[in-house]
Amino acid sequence: MSFQLEGVGLVHANGHRALKAVTLAARAGERIAVIGPSGAGKTSLLRLAGCALRPSQGRLTVLGLQPWQLPPRGLRRLRARIGTVHQAPPIPPRLRVVTAVLAGRLGQWSLGRALWSLLHPADIAGAQEVLYRLELADRLFDRCDRLSGGQLQRVGIARVLYQRPELMLADEPVSALDPTLADAAVQRLVGQSEATGATLLASLHAVELALRWFPRVVGLRAGEVMFDLPAPEVTPPLLQALYAGDTAAPAFGGLLPAALPLAAGAMCR
Repeated sequence: MSFQLEGVGLVHANGHRALKAVTLAARAGERIAVIGPSGAGKTSLLRLAGCALRPSQGRLTVLGLQPWQLPPRGLRRLRARIGTVHQAPPIPPRLRVVTAVLAGRLGQWSLGRALWSLLHPADIAGAQEVLYRLELADRLFDRCDRLSGGQLQRVGIARVLYQRPELMLADEPVSALDPTLADAAVQRLVGQSEATGATLLASLHAVELALRWFPRVVGLRAGEVMFDLPAPEVTPPLLQALYAGDTAAPAFGGLLPAALPLAAGAMCR
């Protein structure tokens, strides 16, 4: 198994129960989309899988290891095998794009090589190749504070593509992209999973992207799994029940999952 949650619950420090007895597992190379209304627990689920949060209850296994039983060095090594695309990439604004992309492999490099790469990028060609796949090759040496929100999201995706992790986690990775770029970016993540055998777990607000690109879709609501199904079995009534009461939910009536159009993105280039 790539990861396995068995009866996992999560209570944040403020007392909010984000997840309730979630059981979910993925085989190596699987592609799973997590959908659901705002506040459903999608980000919390991904942070657990990425060993960024410790579960309050239940059992968590990631890449064959129980992360919270590892010593600090072992936990760092495990995290280096996981790549995360954040909705708002935590990239220092004055950092150059090439350096931000190469940071994907910092966990695999020695301290000396990592520090040297800050001054003299260690693999310019490698960074340029992944940026080209995301239509950003011309921004290779730009500072990150000169990019738009959508471009920064694509830099975050490029960093994970360059990292080539065993487990890829994507938390609303295309929320700042227009429909065409969003579709292309998700396609690149899926292609990386297919090419390397990495597991891909993505939370997506755009349900149509989840149904188009992911063979398996998990519906999460109020911290609980409402369904875990092959994409063709996710019907409009299931989606309506999942998003019931969410004023920002799209309309699903009369739409077949395979025929859903591209969603409008929040931003363009």
